[in-house]
Amino acid sequence: MSFVVGRSKALSGASRRVGDLPGYSYFVGSATFHYLGPAFAVLLFALVPPVGVAWLRIATAAVVYAAWRRPWRSARRAGRRAWLTVAGMGVVLAAMNPVFYLAIDRLPLGTVAAIEFLPVIALAAAGVRSSRNGVALVVAIAGVFLISEVRIAGQPLGFALAFANAALFALYIVLAHRVSRQSRLGGIDGLAAAMLVALFVVSPFGGPAVFGSLLDPTAVAAGVAVGVTSSVIPYVCDQLAMRKMARPTYALAVSLLPATATVIGILVLAQIPTLRDTLGVCLVVLGIAIHRERPARDPDPGQAGAKAKRRWAAAAATSSGSRR
Repeated sequence: MSFVVGRSKALSGASRRVGDLPGYSYFVGSATFHYLGPAFAVLLFALVPPVGVAWLRIATAAVVYAAWRRPWRSARRAGRRAWLTVAGMGVVLAAMNPVFYLAIDRLPLGTVAAIEFLPVIALAAAGVRSSRNGVALVVAIAGVFLISEVRIAGQPLGFALAFANAALFALYIVLAHRVSRQSRLGGIDGLAAAMLVALFVVSPFGGPAVFGSLLDPTAVAAGVAVGVTSSVIPYVCDQLAMRKMARPTYALAVSLLPATATVIGILVLAQIPTLRDTLGVCLVVLGIAIHRERPARDPDPGQAGAKAKRRWAAAAATSSGSRR
């Protein structure tokens, strides 16, 4: 009995320590894994069609989240507004992933990434209220431009898919930020419910695309790896980061993703960056370092910290109960 109690206290303490980490630390985890999945997916396209890879990604994430969080328990207490937000996020996820893979199947990844970040930077610009943050945004834009090398290349369908993916990615940021701050069916539970919605929506056209590859254990294992690295680890980090970061701050920090894509390209795909790419990475990192959030509006920081610790303690208790 003492061992069980000690283990429970240790898990609760670990959860509180995780909850006390600053928002940018979660974003680093998200940024690291955000492009590991696409790098694996590019290698997987030889075995599974892009839409099939998207289905494997969503299905893997949905199964992991359902087993871990059991979101239907929180869903029973959620209101209509929370349900609509989560459902909207699920539909966006179901559309965004296949569209993204179809786009990078037709256009260079750098071109798709450049287009993807245009509405993201617009979100950041909407939240700029100081000259310091204005300079940070300009520097980040310059870095993203240098890294992505915006150019007209490829076919019209590829560009249509790339711009559709960009719009969906911006919508994902808005909806995910709302889900992360919901009191009921919010945070990771909301993400888990949204992923189940995404699986339901994507299955009619994604399932048949992957059906012929289900007997290939290599393809299935690679698809599971894509799902975990693309939709589990980074999305959990996203939710934790969004809980502590203002949306404009998060949108600006997302500019770091092309920089991490460069590093992942070196490590996974042996894509050595040019001098221009290296300069772009440095500018993006500089822009993020310059940027500053607004001070919290809560008049009693101590009370806010106590509330946060109580939320994390409750989350730890819920997680412990789910394991039983």
